[in-house]
Amino acid sequence: MLATHFLDVLYLIAALAFVIGLKMLSHPDSARRGNILAAFGMGLAVLGTLFLHPSAESFSEDDRRLKLLLMYAALAVGGGIGWRVAYKVKMTAMPQMVSLFNGLGGGCAALLAVAELKLQYMEHGHPAASGLILVLFTLFFGSVSLTGSLLAFAKLEELVKDSSIVLPRHTLVNLGFLAVILSLIGYTVWGAGDNGLTWGLILFGITLLYGFSFVAPIGGADMPVVISVLNSCTGLTAAAAGIIYDNLIMLVGGLLVGASGSILTILMCKAMNRSLMNVLVGSFGGPAAGSASIAGDQTIKEISLTDTAVLLNYSSSVVIVPGYGLAVAQAQKICKDLDAMLEANGVDVKYAIHPVAGRMPGHMNVLLAEADVPYTKLFDLEEANEHLAKADVAIIIGANDVVNPAALDDPSSPIYGMPVLEVWHAKNVIVMKRSMKAGYAGIENPLFYHAKTKMLFGDAKDTLQKLVSEVKAM
Repeated sequence: MLATHFLDVLYLIAALAFVIGLKMLSHPDSARRGNILAAFGMGLAVLGTLFLHPSAESFSEDDRRLKLLLMYAALAVGGGIGWRVAYKVKMTAMPQMVSLFNGLGGGCAALLAVAELKLQYMEHGHPAASGLILVLFTLFFGSVSLTGSLLAFAKLEELVKDSSIVLPRHTLVNLGFLAVILSLIGYTVWGAGDNGLTWGLILFGITLLYGFSFVAPIGGADMPVVISVLNSCTGLTAAAAGIIYDNLIMLVGGLLVGASGSILTILMCKAMNRSLMNVLVGSFGGPAAGSASIAGDQTIKEISLTDTAVLLNYSSSVVIVPGYGLAVAQAQKICKDLDAMLEANGVDVKYAIHPVAGRMPGHMNVLLAEADVPYTKLFDLEEANEHLAKADVAIIIGANDVVNPAALDDPSSPIYGMPVLEVWHAKNVIVMKRSMKAGYAGIENPLFYHAKTKMLFGDAKDTLQKLVSEVKAM
């Protein structure tokens, strides 16, 4: 009994560590400490469960040793792989890592649900409907999170192409899957009788397929939203598993993940001026996306490195718009060097951050924090647009869709209505790109042909290094 009370205290400490750690993640200055604090809380909860959970008392000494040995081995192998992957991952691959880890969390919850389903039928013959619904709920969302996240990982890693996995009228296919799944849940709970375990396993297989099918038509610029949705699903499954096993820490941790994922999803949708349903069935940025041809003058104007250096150095205010191209080139530290050099010459430098820039929520914030860019220099959409209207130069480094004016003035564009960074209001616009290739959403950008725009082609890191040298030589 004493051990149980002590375990409850450990769970309470762990839950507080989760909440405080999550709060600390809201600011770059405290994010690292918050992550460590939350990890400490999880470690405390895991070790407390291993040594103090009442279920361990029902094992014989030999069984207890074997189970502890297996759990220690799992902790060592899983923890070692996780630490190694997290330590080695490049910033460009961070979205893939988030998707993969999130999917494994959902898969773990789904397997727990399968084990609990088997246990309930072995012990009760036909379990109570309320408990069975909760288990099947966990099974459903955990499976979708697992296979959906794996497909999101494959898309982000460019292991699969959208066009190769999308069926005609794929939205109807997904609706059909959902109807079958809901019917199977109802039949398993109220009509399957003693065969419920068999039907539950059939449901498990179909939900795994649905996870793939659910994510298949979603691509391009919607990927940050998909990651948030799947993250929320994983949190909900963990919370449901906490209810099944009467485990406080699983419940609290799952609710925190589910709630934060849901809030982030809402913020992402708001940033794109779209409903969640529109994101999930609209295939924005996927293979069906397209845009009307760009009318008017399509002549681009290039600018040399020397002219760019002169323009930046003799400006009073410069706004940098980072995008995924900056992450790919690993050029954030060179960008910070350019920032510092311009500041030393009296130029006011700010950063305009779009909520869905990059391939996961907060991608650009994390990227710039890694380069020690002060958080006070980063401005979100509305404030950034105010600064852009007063800027002498807006320099876009690897961004594309988030600076596309078609979002405001082309009703035929798939991104019409999406709030964007209005860089064209600056006195001068410089776009740094490797080529004229379309962005992640796969649509053309009229900004490249705007009267104020000049193109500076090349790899972002190499170009920024040369630009720093040019500014230094002045």
